[in-house]
Amino acid sequence: MRAGEQLKDLRNKLGITTRDVEEYTRKIAEMEGSEDFCISNAWLTQIENTDATPSIHKLFSLSIVYRTNYSELLALFGVELGEISKYQFLMPLEKTHLTKGFASDPTKTVTFPVRFDPGFHVERSNLLSRMVEVWGEVPIPILQSLDVRHSLYGYIGLKDFTLYPLLRPGSFVQVDGTRSEIQDGPWKSELERPIYFIELRDGYACSWCELHENRLMLVPHPLSPCSIRQFLYPDEAEIVGQVTAAAMRLVNFSNDSSRGIPKLPKQS
Repeated sequence: MRAGEQLKDLRNKLGITTRDVEEYTRKIAEMEGSEDFCISNAWLTQIENTDATPSIHKLFSLSIVYRTNYSELLALFGVELGEISKYQFLMPLEKTHLTKGFASDPTKTVTFPVRFDPGFHVERSNLLSRMVEVWGEVPIPILQSLDVRHSLYGYIGLKDFTLYPLLRPGSFVQVDGTRSEIQDGPWKSELERPIYFIELRDGYACSWCELHENRLMLVPHPLSPCSIRQFLYPDEAEIVGQVTAAAMRLVNFSNDSSRGIPKLPKQS
């Protein structure tokens, strides 16, 4: 069925006419202060009987009147909100940045491990599929509530080699925004040294840090080709939080891939 035919089917199941829809949406338009939210009888008839596409405002009004999720109506016209994350992954950005949480349809669920194999030991490396005994459908809002008050999520840009090879370009990191105080050493190893996510005037950085009076030093890994950078603190740089976890690819994409990770640049 065409998208318009499916909209007509939704309307008929509710037992309302096109003129009823016009009346209801006019009330929405009045409350919103914009005629863009109103759908006239003639325009709705055209949408139902042709390949015409309603505007985002009119689709919003229809989702209210038809008691249907806005995302489902978008899907009728070929726009799948669930594809956003997939395409973002396929098109990685070169600069380090914070990733924004995507507000998915609250009625949707995702497959998630709800019970782990009792024989699984956290001390051992293993495949996730072998660690999980029962997979279940979990509502997305529940997942969105997990640690949402304390954690942000950052992405290490494909050209950001500041902490390479400890953190590879293309890695995702979890950031605890409550830990914004820079800790002083010494540390027993590089793995114990705190890593921070920093907001700069023109972007973000992920690095070890040292604070000398009002100078914030971004310290790279000893094997990194990057140099120490310094900024006025807090005027030019602000600590977003401390990195508490990381997920990264251990094998790079092939060089001819459009998603390929650049080769490590040579030191000058």
